Amino acid sequence: MLTAKQKELLLLIHQRVQETGVPPSFEEMKEALDLKSKSGIHRLITALEERGFIRRLPHRARALEIVKLPEALQEEAPATLRMPFRPQVIEGGRGSAPSPAAAPPESAGTAVPMMGRIAAGVPISAIQDHSQDVVCPPDMLGSGEHFALEVVGDSMIEAGIHDGDTVIIRRADTASNGDIVVALVEKEEATLKRIYRQSGRVSLEAANPNYETRHFGPDQVEVQGRLVGLIRRY
Repeated sequence: MLTAKQKELLLLIHQRVQETGVPPSFEEMKEALDLKSKSGIHRLITALEERGFIRRLPHRARALEIVKLPEALQEEAPATLRMPFRPQVIEGGRGSAPSPAAAPPESAGTAVPMMGRIAAGVPISAIQDHSQDVVCPPDMLGSGEHFALEVVGDSMIEAGIHDGDTVIIRRADTASNGDIVVALVEKEEATLKRIYRQSGRVSLEAANPNYETRHFGPDQVEVQGRLVGLIRRY
């Protein structure tokens, strides 16, 4: 699931590439989405790249390439602009929880609600996708409320968090510098990053040199929870 603005921008880029072979400029994107500055476009582009929908190509003007479209966006695009993506890369085409065979027995763990994907781009409190539970080892959980999310993308790969992993999050609204958190940016985009607060700003740092550290004002970022565990399927 994408935010409305992310979805609108992805469709705009897709349509322009299909029609002209060249993505729109940042100025054209800003005007089309009725945003006040190009920094908003930059944040949307970064979010789409982290979620695997686009990639930026080095040393090329307007270097944006569509990698995939979510299923809902495929349906909204005009028939002449639709792309034949493989089902396994379409948003929602892959299960969001470990298979029963991969999970430990109920007696060996505690059930935690699976709340969707960290790439969903909406506040955790607004996600209404609790259709199943993830069973966690008892020593992974402490006190407090916990929830699980499926990771989409490779921005935290050097922290040992891979695309498709399930992260276990303890709900919290505070964190220490260097903690890996679910952060809500401008009440619109949810992301999993290391957080640092200093000099009157909040920095969200990826664990992959291909992604730049993003900086925000103190009122632009809310902590939704802190990482306490990870489950991987093979």
